Amino acid sequence: MAVLIVTTEKSGIDKYSQELGKRLDIKQIQTRRYLSLAEGFRLERLVRRQDDIVHLPNQNFARYAMYSRNPFIVTVHDMIRFCFGFDQETVTEKLMLKLDMRCIRRASHIITVSQRTKKDLIEHLRIPEAKISVIHNGIDHSVLRPGAVRAMEKPYILYVGSERPRKNLTRLVEAFALLKKEFPGLKLVKVGEPGRSREYRRSLMMKLDSLGITGDVIFTDHASEQELAAYYSSAVLLAYPSLYEGFGLPPLEAMACGCPVVASKVASLPEVVGDAGILIDPYDVDELARAMREVITDDRLREDMVARGLKQASRFSWEKTASQTQAVYNKVYNEAYNKVPVSQAV
Repeated sequence: MAVLIVTTEKSGIDKYSQELGKRLDIKQIQTRRYLSLAEGFRLERLVRRQDDIVHLPNQNFARYAMYSRNPFIVTVHDMIRFCFGFDQETVTEKLMLKLDMRCIRRASHIITVSQRTKKDLIEHLRIPEAKISVIHNGIDHSVLRPGAVRAMEKPYILYVGSERPRKNLTRLVEAFALLKKEFPGLKLVKVGEPGRSREYRRSLMMKLDSLGITGDVIFTDHASEQELAAYYSSAVLLAYPSLYEGFGLPPLEAMACGCPVVASKVASLPEVVGDAGILIDPYDVDELARAMREVITDDRLREDMVARGLKQASRFSWEKTASQTQAVYNKVYNEAYNKVPVSQAV
């Protein structure tokens, strides 16, 4: 009935297809996410030869359904590149982005991971609302849960993610510098790859130097889920002041591990965090610092946030994501072939 394309890298967007692949009893095609031109042509031909519905797991794989004769589904995680673009995009990247947009519009159905991304699709690509299903990401509660293992003994604020301007790390370190005046032993731990712009890391390091906190910010690259659980479980709080997210897995993962969350009140983050965290204006450094100070100093508030966070995180699971995705497969199959689909195990 359906073929799922599974990407093999280690980011959150790759985790999506990998977790679905574990839970859906369907054919899978594994591939890297970053493909050369030749590899891209090979994947496009492979997609075209399928006799079933093909599920393309992210918006930048829509291009590989360009000549597909069969129904296909695309998951759109965010509209960041469509709305804002990246620095230093090549002519080829711009052309591929236009091709992605064209193929997304041609898709039989679109899955999005948040109501915000659905809104962006309707606004920017004029996709009919009936053609979009919102299915939230999940987490693995058997791994991401409160634990006794400590990643560090010293108190620290945690940030998980890449280093791009929209992640708003400059304001986060400015807010952290304000807290350091009151809490000299406090550290800021940043977990995640630098991202595609090494220049941003250099400018960030210059900012740390100007604030006099270079030795208080610890950079750690990719971490496994088990390592992430330890970082979340022993952090004072997770700070996530991003300016735009299509979903935002780190706040959800943090709440599942009993870690209080201070996050932006923009884009999809209120949808993910709910009433469990403190939501702040990401452009206001003083407000971010005040919110983090409250969590550090108010034990009752912290206990309440932990309890609310665990409850909020329990609403999300990969099993739920897979079950709802299977329902979309059934719907598309039935509409395309005018048949009642045979149910598949989830």
